[in-house]
Amino acid sequence: MNESSPIRTDTARAYQPGEAPAREVRTRRFRPIRWLVILVLLAGAGAIGHRWYEARTDKAAEPATAHRGGGRHGGGGGDMPQAVGIATAITGDMPVVLQGLGTVTPLATVTVKSQISGYLTLVKFREGQAVKAGDELAEIDSRPYEALLAQYQGQLARDQALLQNSKLDLQRYQTLNRQDSISKQNVDTQAALVKQNEGTVAADQALVDQQKLNIAYTHITSPVDGRVGLRQVDQGNYISAASTAIVVVTQLHPISVIFTLPEDDVARVMRKVRAGAKLAVRAYDRGDAHQIATGTLDTVDNQIDTTTGTVKLRALFDNGDEELFPNQFVNAKLTVDTVRNATLVPNASLLQGTPGTYVYLMDGDNKVTVRPIKTGETDGTNTVVASGLNPGDRVVTDGTDRLKDGAPVRITEGAQAAAGDGKAAEAKPAEAAAADAQGTAEGGRRHRRRQAQ
Repeated sequence: MNESSPIRTDTARAYQPGEAPAREVRTRRFRPIRWLVILVLLAGAGAIGHRWYEARTDKAAEPATAHRGGGRHGGGGGDMPQAVGIATAITGDMPVVLQGLGTVTPLATVTVKSQISGYLTLVKFREGQAVKAGDELAEIDSRPYEALLAQYQGQLARDQALLQNSKLDLQRYQTLNRQDSISKQNVDTQAALVKQNEGTVAADQALVDQQKLNIAYTHITSPVDGRVGLRQVDQGNYISAASTAIVVVTQLHPISVIFTLPEDDVARVMRKVRAGAKLAVRAYDRGDAHQIATGTLDTVDNQIDTTTGTVKLRALFDNGDEELFPNQFVNAKLTVDTVRNATLVPNASLLQGTPGTYVYLMDGDNKVTVRPIKTGETDGTNTVVASGLNPGDRVVTDGTDRLKDGAPVRITEGAQAAAGDGKAAEAKPAEAAAADAQGTAEGGRRHRRRQAQ
């Protein structure tokens, strides 16, 4: 072939020492890609095989787990009976209690002020002291009022003398008039002067009485029985009439609690009030855990608050131990009635669902049935069963979340209690606990394997 041929010029060239041919270079370039594709295919095949193996393992393990766990995921199904706590329905009295938020309000709170002006010369009370109505609390300088009293008394004496003299002159004029020695006009003029002097004496007497009253006002007394608060002005200050507060006296015995109830409860309360019943009211602390005092309902307000839909009521408490303090927040519980000989069950046994309110009733000693019931009043611990249960029936109070109608159960030791006990034992047998732990561990292992995928 000619050496000047274009074919030989474009394609043929001399290879340098150690340089591989082009075909070998391309083969080496695609070799890592082939291995990568092979590895991806192997990994996919391994993942598919692993998932197939896991599926077979889970299917084989589910019957054994269900048998060990006593129907843990089946709502009470399985061979293993569910451990439950029970209580017995009893017969008892249930008070009908209406509860509302209240504030301790004194029957009398008086801010003591002076009715006259003057310097405060003496403070006769101790802060926090219990006082009686009429006890002297403070004293104001009375000397200016005593001086005015003396002045008005002198003026009164002078005008009384003038009145007496004018009366004597009137008697003389009347005698002369009967003797036709003086005209009728003179008699009438003298009679008018007597009336004038009488008016002057009456005005002077009023001024005297006023100053005596002012002197009495210099002794400031307590208007009610109660306890004095902190002193609001010190001795030596000038007191302005009806403006300067000296101390606040609050009546503590008795004391009242004003509380509210929903308007729907007003009719029930008013029926009892009109019948003359004395309704008991108990005051509880802010946490509604400790009873502070017991009193009686005093009155009901005459209108409903339209903004809140509630009505105010006042209850009176003797408060002999002073447990109730003015403006204290309390929970007031009004007992309006008592349901006698009612069937009572613990609130822990009540459930809500498609049948409405229902309980799990023990059918013998090893099975439960669903029993719909109608409930009545409750006190927060027990509830009245109007229909559906009889005294002596046993209901499940613990472990109800894993039960269904007809599920086998077993009563744990110490779990049976009466309705009035308010609680049942929460014992769990060792074998049930072990089964639950085993089922939980198995589920955890399956969850971790799925996450690894």
